[in-house]
Amino acid sequence: METTKSPASVIVIGAGAGGIAAAARLALEGFQVKVVEKNNFVGGRCSLLHKDGYLCILRYDQGPSLVLMPEFFRQAFQELGTSLENEDHDHIELSRDIPRLKAQMEYHEGPGGFNRFCTFLAESGLQYELCKESVFKQSFPSLRSMCHPALFKGFLHIRPWTSMYSQAAKYFRSEKMRRVWSFESMYLGINPYRALGAFSLLPYIEMTDGIWYPRGGFQRVLHALSGVGRRLGVEYLLDSPVAKIELSDDNAKATGVRLESGEVLRADIIVVNADLVYAYNHLLPPSRKAERLRKRSTSCSSISFYWAFNEQIPELRPHNVFLAGQFRESFDRIFDDHDVPVDFSFYVNVPSRVDVTAAPAGKESVMVLVPVGRLVDTLGPDEQEKRWNVLVAQTRDIVLDAIEARTGARNLREKLVHELVNSPLTWREKFNLDRGAILGLSHDFDNVLWFRPQMKHPAIQGLYFTGCSTHPGAGVPACLLSGKFVVQQIMEDWMEPKSTARDYKRWVILAMAFGLLTALSLAKSSYLW
Repeated sequence: METTKSPASVIVIGAGAGGIAAAARLALEGFQVKVVEKNNFVGGRCSLLHKDGYLCILRYDQGPSLVLMPEFFRQAFQELGTSLENEDHDHIELSRDIPRLKAQMEYHEGPGGFNRFCTFLAESGLQYELCKESVFKQSFPSLRSMCHPALFKGFLHIRPWTSMYSQAAKYFRSEKMRRVWSFESMYLGINPYRALGAFSLLPYIEMTDGIWYPRGGFQRVLHALSGVGRRLGVEYLLDSPVAKIELSDDNAKATGVRLESGEVLRADIIVVNADLVYAYNHLLPPSRKAERLRKRSTSCSSISFYWAFNEQIPELRPHNVFLAGQFRESFDRIFDDHDVPVDFSFYVNVPSRVDVTAAPAGKESVMVLVPVGRLVDTLGPDEQEKRWNVLVAQTRDIVLDAIEARTGARNLREKLVHELVNSPLTWREKFNLDRGAILGLSHDFDNVLWFRPQMKHPAIQGLYFTGCSTHPGAGVPACLLSGKFVVQQIMEDWMEPKSTARDYKRWVILAMAFGLLTALSLAKSSYLW
């Protein structure tokens, strides 16, 4: 019979989505949990910016501004003994107008365009269901874990050898529709020409589950989840940046954390929800592992504008995507040159259009997200600051001109009365994001599943990681799952070991088959991309 050890104390570093979820689940399991957070708010990048001035109060989502995959949000609350509706009562769903979409599809695609679109959704839907069964229900702590039958069964349907753009091109004839249905890869900070074809599940989710917006801002959801944790006994220490993780004399066990104030907090288990690359390079002793992580490919960064207008901008909808004319070249500039494209795509969110609490009556709060390259290591601090000040100014002008030219809006500069800005430099400063990469490590084929950094430190006992650079990856739903998986790993380690019979012959056969398929996919992917 399995027996547990006595309740352990846990410190969670960082109150992002993964840390909040892990803390609540650990408290439910009987652990004594303390969360230490650098900033004075919970939610990490899923936080709010406020401006209180003559326009009264305006509010902006600093990071994510829409809820996708709502079932994973509901699941997180249900598994903690409550519900999303009980904790956060007010949601708005943006409708999908299928008849209008069909007319637009046939206009751009010609006869049969809508039927091809439906086939595209059907395949993307199958990929989503297979990913839920094979990827989103388990972690991958070892190579052997990738020989799971569900993953092996779904491998061919998930089609990791093709890119997201290539999958869209299979169904859409017009370049515009190919771009429209592959741009969603940027939700995860990935180049659509390199993103795995399986990420076509993102536009499928948008169309079938809808886009949800929490009244009061995205942070409301995570604030509600942290409230559940507090009821279960989680203690939150805000304004408490961590300077280092304390280790035993032989560096073999995590024993606590040292705050920048000098205070040392002791615990049996440490769960790191800070940026993973930052944690390895700044909170732990130097290691080859830390150096290797710094060499891994990353997601993009962003220049994000938070604007207050003294009038409403009726030409803008709640969610707006402006696609670059030089589409592929723009992504090469972002991911290969780590720079700002001359011609770039960008996203505009107008929360005040669907949430009256986001701005006073007759006013408008607008968030603009421009994907750009991450920081490069060849420039010094002063050079970096000068460079990005110039790039921010240039980007602001391009965005305002593009909105006016494409929507017919006029005099935006005269109506713009307040601005806040996040650049790669501020993303790094505010949230300790390595090189300002807003979504952590990339999701290339060699950086997912078991190949992604593990949740359990390979050499330091009692040290675990959660968040967007661990499995399953970036995005709030994935981070909520990461919080679940890390707790499962901790529980497995905290339980007395149990003997299990292993079918080594079956493992070897599955491993050989999976290795062959992986080799074929890597060989073919370079050709298709």
